[in-house]
Amino acid sequence: MNYTPLFLSLKVASISTIFVFIFGIIVARLIARKDFFGKSIIESIILLPLVLPPTVVGFALLYFFGKNGFIGQFLLKWFDFQIVFTWIGAVIASTVVSFPLMYQSASAAFQNYDKNIENAALTMGASRLKVFWTISFPLAWPGLLAGLVLAFARSLGEFGATLMIAGFIPGKTDTIPIAIYFAVQSGHSEIATYWVIVLILLGFCAIMWLNWWSKRNLLRYKSEK
Repeated sequence: MNYTPLFLSLKVASISTIFVFIFGIIVARLIARKDFFGKSIIESIILLPLVLPPTVVGFALLYFFGKNGFIGQFLLKWFDFQIVFTWIGAVIASTVVSFPLMYQSASAAFQNYDKNIENAALTMGASRLKVFWTISFPLAWPGLLAGLVLAFARSLGEFGATLMIAGFIPGKTDTIPIAIYFAVQSGHSEIATYWVIVLILLGFCAIMWLNWWSKRNLLRYKSEK
Protein backbone atom coordinates (compact mmCIF):
# COMPACT_ATOMS: atom_id res chain seq x y z
CA MET A 1 0.00 0.00 0.00
CA ASN A 2 1.28 3.43 -0.98
CA TYR A 3 0.85 5.79 1.98
CA THR A 4 1.79 8.94 0.07
CA PRO A 5 -1.84 10.22 0.01
CA LEU A 6 -2.00 10.04 3.82
CA PHE A 7 1.28 11.89 4.40
CA LEU A 8 0.45 14.45 1.70
CA SER A 9 -3.04 15.06 3.09
CA LEU A 10 -1.69 15.58 6.61
CA LYS A 11 1.01 17.90 5.25
CA VAL A 12 -1.43 19.96 3.19
CA ALA A 13 -4.05 20.09 5.96
CA SER A 14 -1.49 21.05 8.62
CA ILE A 15 0.08 23.86 6.61
CA SER A 16 -3.25 25.26 5.43
CA THR A 17 -4.63 25.10 8.98
CA ILE A 18 -1.69 27.14 10.28
CA PHE A 19 -2.39 29.86 7.72
CA VAL A 20 -6.13 29.71 8.34
CA PHE A 21 -5.68 29.89 12.11
CA ILE A 22 -3.38 32.93 11.99
CA PHE A 23 -5.24 34.93 9.37
CA GLY A 24 -8.65 33.83 10.66
CA ILE A 25 -7.85 35.32 14.07
CA ILE A 26 -6.46 38.52 12.56
CA VAL A 27 -9.41 39.09 10.23
CA ALA A 28 -12.00 38.16 12.86
CA ARG A 29 -10.33 40.42 15.40
CA LEU A 30 -10.38 43.37 12.99
CA ILE A 31 -13.97 42.85 11.82
CA ALA A 32 -16.01 40.98 14.43
CA ARG A 33 -16.35 43.61 17.15
CA LYS A 34 -16.62 46.68 14.95
CA ASP A 35 -19.50 48.11 12.96
CA PHE A 36 -18.67 49.94 9.77
CA PHE A 37 -20.09 50.57 6.34
CA GLY A 38 -19.67 47.54 4.09
CA LYS A 39 -19.10 45.04 6.91
CA SER A 40 -21.88 42.75 5.66
CA ILE A 41 -20.40 42.76 2.17
CA ILE A 42 -16.93 41.87 3.45
CA GLU A 43 -18.27 39.05 5.63
CA SER A 44 -20.36 37.75 2.74
CA ILE A 45 -17.24 37.57 0.57
CA ILE A 46 -15.32 35.78 3.32
CA LEU A 47 -18.08 33.21 3.79
CA LEU A 48 -18.78 32.75 0.08
CA PRO A 49 -16.68 29.53 -0.29
CA LEU A 50 -19.13 27.84 2.12
CA VAL A 51 -21.99 28.08 -0.38
CA LEU A 52 -20.14 27.91 -3.69
CA PRO A 53 -19.50 24.55 -5.38
CA PRO A 54 -15.85 23.50 -4.97
CA THR A 55 -15.43 23.54 -8.75
CA VAL A 56 -16.32 27.25 -8.77
CA VAL A 57 -13.71 27.91 -6.09
CA GLY A 58 -11.21 25.87 -8.10
CA PHE A 59 -11.99 27.82 -11.25
CA ALA A 60 -11.47 31.11 -9.40
CA LEU A 61 -8.11 29.87 -8.11
CA LEU A 62 -7.10 28.88 -11.64
CA TYR A 63 -8.12 32.33 -12.81
CA PHE A 64 -5.71 33.94 -10.35
CA PHE A 65 -2.91 31.36 -10.11
CA GLY A 66 -2.98 29.76 -13.57
CA LYS A 67 -0.44 30.59 -16.27
CA ASN A 68 -2.76 33.26 -17.63
CA GLY A 69 -3.71 34.63 -14.21
CA PHE A 70 -1.99 37.78 -13.01
CA ILE A 71 -0.51 36.06 -9.94
CA GLY A 72 0.46 33.00 -11.95
CA GLN A 73 2.06 35.12 -14.68
CA PHE A 74 3.99 37.12 -12.09
CA LEU A 75 5.37 34.02 -10.37
CA LEU A 76 6.25 32.37 -13.67
CA LYS A 77 7.93 35.46 -15.11
CA TRP A 78 9.96 36.56 -12.11
CA PHE A 79 10.53 33.32 -10.20
CA ASP A 80 10.03 30.67 -12.90
CA PHE A 81 7.56 28.98 -10.59
CA GLN A 82 3.99 27.82 -11.07
CA ILE A 83 1.45 26.88 -8.43
CA VAL A 84 -0.86 24.83 -10.65
CA PHE A 85 -0.24 21.06 -10.42
CA THR A 86 1.81 21.34 -7.23
CA TRP A 87 1.10 20.50 -3.60
CA ILE A 88 1.25 24.23 -2.87
CA GLY A 89 -1.85 24.59 -5.03
CA ALA A 90 -3.52 22.00 -2.81
CA VAL A 91 -2.57 24.06 0.25
CA ILE A 92 -4.08 27.20 -1.28
CA ALA A 93 -7.30 25.36 -2.17
CA SER A 94 -7.61 23.91 1.34
CA THR A 95 -6.90 27.31 2.88
CA VAL A 96 -9.60 29.05 0.85
CA VAL A 97 -12.34 26.49 1.53
CA SER A 98 -11.58 26.10 5.25
CA PHE A 99 -11.01 29.77 6.04
CA PRO A 100 -14.74 30.60 6.47
CA LEU A 101 -15.08 27.96 9.20
CA MET A 102 -12.19 29.44 11.14
CA TYR A 103 -13.48 32.96 10.64
CA GLN A 104 -16.97 32.08 11.87
CA SER A 105 -15.64 30.39 14.99
CA ALA A 106 -13.14 33.17 15.74
CA SER A 107 -15.74 35.88 15.11
CA ALA A 108 -18.19 34.26 17.51
CA ALA A 109 -15.44 33.68 20.08
CA PHE A 110 -14.38 37.33 20.10
CA GLN A 111 -17.98 38.49 20.51
CA ASN A 112 -18.98 36.11 23.30
CA TYR A 113 -17.18 37.82 26.17
CA ASP A 114 -17.62 41.24 27.73
CA LYS A 115 -15.61 43.90 25.91
CA ASN A 116 -15.46 45.94 29.13
CA ILE A 117 -12.81 43.53 30.42
CA GLU A 118 -10.50 44.65 27.64
CA ASN A 119 -11.39 48.31 28.15
CA ALA A 120 -10.60 48.07 31.85
CA ALA A 121 -7.15 46.66 31.12
CA LEU A 122 -6.50 49.38 28.54
CA THR A 123 -7.44 52.13 30.97
CA MET A 124 -4.97 50.66 33.45
CA GLY A 125 -2.15 51.17 30.98
CA ALA A 126 -1.85 47.77 29.33
CA SER A 127 -0.94 47.81 25.64
CA ARG A 128 -3.37 46.43 23.07
CA LEU A 129 -0.98 43.60 22.27
CA LYS A 130 -0.71 42.64 25.94
CA VAL A 131 -4.49 42.83 26.34
CA PHE A 132 -4.92 40.53 23.36
CA TRP A 133 -2.49 37.86 24.59
CA THR A 134 -3.44 37.98 28.28
CA ILE A 135 -7.21 38.59 28.04
CA SER A 136 -8.75 38.34 24.57
CA PHE A 137 -6.95 35.24 23.35
CA PRO A 138 -7.49 33.14 26.52
CA LEU A 139 -11.18 34.10 26.69
CA ALA A 140 -11.72 33.29 23.02
CA TRP A 141 -9.55 30.15 23.03
CA PRO A 142 -12.39 27.55 23.18
CA GLY A 143 -14.01 29.01 20.07
CA LEU A 144 -10.65 29.40 18.34
CA LEU A 145 -9.78 25.78 19.02
CA ALA A 146 -13.13 24.66 17.63
CA GLY A 147 -12.44 26.60 14.45
CA LEU A 148 -8.94 25.14 14.27
CA VAL A 149 -10.19 21.55 14.45
CA LEU A 150 -13.03 22.14 11.98
CA ALA A 151 -10.67 23.86 9.54
CA PHE A 152 -8.22 20.95 9.76
CA ALA A 153 -10.97 18.40 9.18
CA ARG A 154 -12.31 20.42 6.23
CA SER A 155 -8.83 20.65 4.73
CA LEU A 156 -8.41 16.88 4.96
CA GLY A 157 -11.63 16.35 3.01
CA GLU A 158 -11.13 19.00 0.32
CA PHE A 159 -11.53 17.58 -3.19
CA GLY A 160 -13.09 19.72 -5.91
CA ALA A 161 -11.00 22.88 -5.73
CA THR A 162 -7.85 20.84 -5.08
CA LEU A 163 -8.42 18.68 -8.14
CA MET A 164 -8.85 21.72 -10.38
CA ILE A 165 -5.74 23.59 -9.26
CA ALA A 166 -3.43 20.75 -8.19
CA GLY A 167 -4.65 17.94 -10.43
CA PHE A 168 -3.74 14.30 -9.92
CA ILE A 169 -0.01 13.64 -9.96
CA PRO A 170 0.85 10.45 -8.05
CA GLY A 171 3.33 11.16 -5.29
CA LYS A 172 2.94 14.93 -5.62
CA THR A 173 -0.70 16.04 -5.48
CA ASP A 174 -2.64 12.85 -4.74
CA THR A 175 -4.33 13.72 -1.45
CA ILE A 176 -6.69 11.14 0.04
CA PRO A 177 -9.94 12.50 -1.50
CA ILE A 178 -8.31 12.66 -4.94
CA ALA A 179 -6.78 9.20 -4.50
CA ILE A 180 -10.25 7.85 -3.66
CA TYR A 181 -11.78 9.38 -6.77
CA PHE A 182 -9.18 8.02 -9.18
CA ALA A 183 -9.08 4.63 -7.45
CA VAL A 184 -12.83 4.31 -8.11
CA GLN A 185 -12.39 5.53 -11.68
CA SER A 186 -9.71 2.92 -12.35
CA GLY A 187 -11.71 0.11 -10.75
CA HIS A 188 -9.55 -0.29 -7.62
CA SER A 189 -12.43 -0.39 -5.15
CA GLU A 190 -10.30 -1.99 -2.40
CA ILE A 191 -7.89 0.94 -2.40
CA ALA A 192 -10.77 3.42 -2.48
CA THR A 193 -12.46 1.64 0.44
CA TYR A 194 -9.25 1.71 2.47
CA TRP A 195 -8.80 5.46 2.02
CA VAL A 196 -12.47 6.13 2.70
CA ILE A 197 -12.14 4.35 6.04
CA VAL A 198 -8.94 6.27 6.86
CA LEU A 199 -10.57 9.61 6.06
CA ILE A 200 -13.69 8.78 8.08
CA LEU A 201 -11.57 7.75 11.08
CA LEU A 202 -9.48 10.92 10.93
CA GLY A 203 -12.55 13.15 10.74
CA PHE A 204 -14.35 11.17 13.43
CA CYS A 205 -11.39 11.35 15.81
CA ALA A 206 -11.04 15.10 15.27
CA ILE A 207 -14.72 15.75 16.04
CA MET A 208 -14.76 13.34 18.99
CA TRP A 209 -11.72 15.00 20.52
CA LEU A 210 -13.29 18.43 20.06
CA ASN A 211 -16.52 17.31 21.74
CA TRP A 212 -14.61 15.72 24.62
CA TRP A 213 -12.48 18.83 25.12
CA SER A 214 -15.53 21.11 24.99
CA LYS A 215 -17.45 19.06 27.56
CA ARG A 216 -14.43 18.86 29.86
CA ASN A 217 -13.95 22.61 29.79
CA LEU A 218 -17.67 23.21 30.31
CA LEU A 219 -17.60 21.03 33.43
CA ARG A 220 -14.49 22.84 34.67
CA TYR A 221 -16.16 26.20 34.09
CA LYS A 222 -19.28 25.11 36.02
CA SER A 223 -17.22 23.75 38.91
CA GLU A 224 -15.21 26.98 39.16
CA LYS A 225 -18.36 29.06 39.02
